[in-house]
Amino acid sequence: MKTDIACVRFGDVHVIPIISPKISREILRKKDATFASRPTSFAASMFSRGYKTAVISPFGDQWKKMRRILLSEILCPERHRFFHDKRTKEADHLLQYVYNKTKRHEYVDIRVAVRHYCGNVIRSLIFNKRHFGKPMHDGGPGANEIEHVNALFSSLEYLYAFSISDYFPQLIGLNLDGHETFIKAACETFKKFHDPIIDERVNQLRRENKEVGVHPEPQDYLDILIMLRDKKGRPLLTPDEIKAQLTEIMMAAVDNPSNAVEWILAEMMKNPEILQKAVDEIDYIVGKDPRLVQEADIPRLNYLKACIREAFRLHPIAPFSVPHVAMEDANVAGYLIPKGSHVLLSRVGLGRNPDIWHKPLEFKPERHLDGGSSELALAEPDMRFISFSAGRRGCIAQNLGTVMTVMLLARLLQGFSWSMPRGLSAIDLVESDKNLHLTKPLVLQAKPRLPLSMYYV
Repeated sequence: MKTDIACVRFGDVHVIPIISPKISREILRKKDATFASRPTSFAASMFSRGYKTAVISPFGDQWKKMRRILLSEILCPERHRFFHDKRTKEADHLLQYVYNKTKRHEYVDIRVAVRHYCGNVIRSLIFNKRHFGKPMHDGGPGANEIEHVNALFSSLEYLYAFSISDYFPQLIGLNLDGHETFIKAACETFKKFHDPIIDERVNQLRRENKEVGVHPEPQDYLDILIMLRDKKGRPLLTPDEIKAQLTEIMMAAVDNPSNAVEWILAEMMKNPEILQKAVDEIDYIVGKDPRLVQEADIPRLNYLKACIREAFRLHPIAPFSVPHVAMEDANVAGYLIPKGSHVLLSRVGLGRNPDIWHKPLEFKPERHLDGGSSELALAEPDMRFISFSAGRRGCIAQNLGTVMTVMLLARLLQGFSWSMPRGLSAIDLVESDKNLHLTKPLVLQAKPRLPLSMYYV
């Protein structure tokens, strides 16, 4: 049955999916204060170490504290500029990694490449290191990095996946659906790789501060969080708060850019004219003098961003947004939403709504361009699809998400000509039954299209 809003009851909880942009705007813009909380769940509690973070924690003083810290200390424009070189370095490494594949006449597993890039960016920003162990000889991820990224994606898969124990808490511990096993395994992976680095740095910086009384300039997100002090000069955050928040940042940073770019390249193999338009735009913006595309070029790369917006619309990372919880009874679009209800904005229902989009199942970047020269943003203010959401619970890392996604796609398109492997006539554009990723990882053939010296910057 076609409807803009529905209600399903699980135990004592009303679960309300929404596919209407108008109703979504009312919830996230007009009444976002009412829907500013998150549901509690076994997975959310585990990943946030008891709700100590800024994204998946319910509304309250702890959420306010952590959100304020992220906005003012981690994701503010000053820090974004400060860490520019780290992000650019990872874009350079991406180019080298793919080029090394071409030298050995190997196909490129796009899923590995894009997830490797996202993992490296966020590890560099958080820990000032790209790897937990030794990388592969071609610059690709080593066993530790593969295990780490797999744990991040596993955690995202189970974070808000339907689990009966989330609605009947007395069932927690019975592991009826097997989710608890995967959640605990992911948490153990994070502890294995994150905790030793964090514990050592906490002890080092706090010892230096006590003995010398100086504050060295922070080199990464970890330094920033450790150095924060309250009004009495005491550490503002506990080690557990730091560990939980850094894990949450990693979880939030890896999936959207990598999923979007893999789908875009797959769609471009089906629609080569889209690929050519994107490459032509990059070549035009960058100019004839050989140089690599940079973050400063992003405002002018409107067609490239239109491709990304179209991927967010047609191929979202998950069926639903992160749930919102009504903190009081609310009337929305004439419907009563009881206090405690879980409101889910349907990414699929919004992005593929035939009442909003013409031929919604076709990949058409041009639908996001108005013919003008104004800068195109990846965010969708009218909630016709979900990229970074909105309101008090909207993504506070839009700048980081934008530059990671655009630079990932731009460097891959500028650096290489892409084609299907020999003998393959079409890409299988089928979504996985478990999530909305491509069922089969995208594997393509790359050919360098720049002077060889530019692959070793």
